Amino acid sequence: MPTRRHLLAGAAGLLAAPAVLRTSPAQAAAPSLGPAQPRHYRFPLGAFEVTTILDAGAVIDGPYPIVGQDQQPDVVAGLMRHSLLPEKRFQPGFTPTLVNTGAQLILFDTGNGAGGFVPRPDGGWLAGQLQTAGFAPGQVDLVVLSHAHPDHIGGILEGGMPLFPNARYVMGAAEYAFWAAQDDRLKAPKDSLEHQSAALFQKAVVPLADRLRLVTPGEAVAPGITAVAAFGHTPGHLAFHVESQGRQLLIWGDCAHHEVASLAEPGWHALFDMDKEQGAATRRHIYDMAATDRLAVVGYHTSFPSIGFVERRGANGYRWIPVTYQFRV
Repeated sequence: MPTRRHLLAGAAGLLAAPAVLRTSPAQAAAPSLGPAQPRHYRFPLGAFEVTTILDAGAVIDGPYPIVGQDQQPDVVAGLMRHSLLPEKRFQPGFTPTLVNTGAQLILFDTGNGAGGFVPRPDGGWLAGQLQTAGFAPGQVDLVVLSHAHPDHIGGILEGGMPLFPNARYVMGAAEYAFWAAQDDRLKAPKDSLEHQSAALFQKAVVPLADRLRLVTPGEAVAPGITAVAAFGHTPGHLAFHVESQGRQLLIWGDCAHHEVASLAEPGWHALFDMDKEQGAATRRHIYDMAATDRLAVVGYHTSFPSIGFVERRGANGYRWIPVTYQFRV
């Protein structure tokens, strides 16, 4: 059995090794390669295997008013400054998730596609990243849609055809009913999110009606996967609880738009929430559940790999704890 002395000696050897390498000077200046970021992340969850895929890498203005729409801009900026983050720019995650149950390959949300919030080349990466992550579109058995905003349904189609030719689809019944009321939705201004979502819904989702199953909260999407009410962001927005061999994961869709601001101040209004008060109530409920049950979470818009845990912080706030090695030990 190794002793403390052996371990320390080994560590000292590792620390000393770079000094040897530094004795040989470089023969030429290395070119700058630019920023690099992994675009998929995989981990086991009991007998399941979970893969998150980055669908967009844009840096955008915010988090105000995307988070804190009802606050003064300097209040949100102050929270960013306190958190050692840029005050007026951020890089949200856009993170579809694949769950391989062993019986089915299930995709949660489809990213921006060609015409979502973040168009190509800055977004719409899912179709191109599937192969890099080890998948082919034809392997996807089920596509589960948390809601019908363009950055979640935009990747259903590629070149006007369904990207996932063998897949069936699942969506919340209330969500489908809301967006299917085409005449009401399309009355919104053409540059509004409501109008854009409704138009894309008619193009991408409605033609799949014969392959679409509508579910309600508490209903099983697949063995080990259950729909969870998360209304407010949209009228039928759903999260999904995943469990295998006692290991649990919550795929919460758009229950946070920023891993610091949304969790620290769940009562702040979110720009893209259609019902601001219900959205705030949902955040409090979902964060409390994640913290109480010590759930691993996939947050669609948290920083990639968009996996973490939730800790209570203060009387009414929470803190996002990004994943490190929890799934590797």
